[in-house]
Parts: sequence; C-alpha cells; structure tokens
Amino acid sequence: MEFKIDTKEKILIFSPEGDALDANLAASFVTGITHYDDLPGRNLILDMAGIQNTDAKGKEAILAVYRHMYDNGQSCALARLNSDLTAFFTQNHPEVLNLAPTLAEAIDLVMMEELEREIGSGEWD
Repeated sequence: MEFKIDTKEKILIFSPEGDALDANLAASFVTGITHYDDLPGRNLILDMAGIQNTDAKGKEAILAVYRHMYDNGQSCALARLNSDLTAFFTQNHPEVLNLAPTLAEAIDLVMMEELEREIGSGEWD
C-alpha cells in the first residue's frame, strides 16, 4: 500500500493513497506503517480522509496499527474517518479514544498524551 507521509518532530502523519482498505491491502497497511524506519520514538496520526471503503480485515488492520503504537509507548490518533468507520470504532472499540475530525485536533490529542507521558515520567522535575 502506498502512503503520503508527513514527518514532524514528534509525529508521523500517514495518509493512505487510494480509497479502499480491504483484505488485499490490510497486511501491507500494517507492515508499511509499523516497519517504517522513522516511526520509533514518534507518535502516529492516521489520516484516513481518502479511505471510503473498508471490510473487516481493513478495520482490523487500523486497530492493529493503533494498538501497536500504544504497545510501544507512543500515541496514535485516527483523523478524518468517514461516518461508517467512526461509527464502527465508537460502537465496537471504545478503547480507541483518539478519533479526530481534523488533523489539527489529532495533533493536539497525541501531543497532549506526549506531555502527559513526559510529566508522568518525571522529565519535568
């Protein structure tokens, strides 16, 4: 799967190219993001504005990437989801808290969590 990638100091924004995320693309979606060389130590925003069609495997792939980030001590936000994906995550996966209607709000969410981690680890002492 191809992505447009925007690299910031503490954030990577991945925007999948194409309008579908299905069983055929799910594995390359997960691998393309989780094995990206510049990802470690950065938070992730998945800008899903272009994705209009997903199947069960596509939704599982999004969830797998989201969980991967938290399992590795970083944050993730899902931005600009269509109404079907928003409803799916809201109803079926309430642990996916970082759903944002805009990129700016997604950046705010992950940076707030970054700050909370820094304060919690005593970096501000």
